[in-house]
Amino acid sequence: MIGKIIGALVGREIDQRDGQGGVKGAALGWMAAGALRRMGPLGLALGGAYVAKKAYDRRKAARSV
Repeated sequence: MIGKIIGALVGREIDQRDGQGGVKGAALGWMAAGALRRMGPLGLALGGAYVAKKAYDRRKAARSV
């Protein structure tokens, strides 16, 4: 279950990068969730770290404005 949540967050971050909503982020999130699940605990840690880094960068950018 945690892997699916992290996959969804990774997909959302990827989808926000291009600025268009849609299926691309959902599909990439689904693929990322599968890849993270196959990698085991290391994959969950890497996916969580990616999402945390993006959230940190977004918050840091909002503070500097």
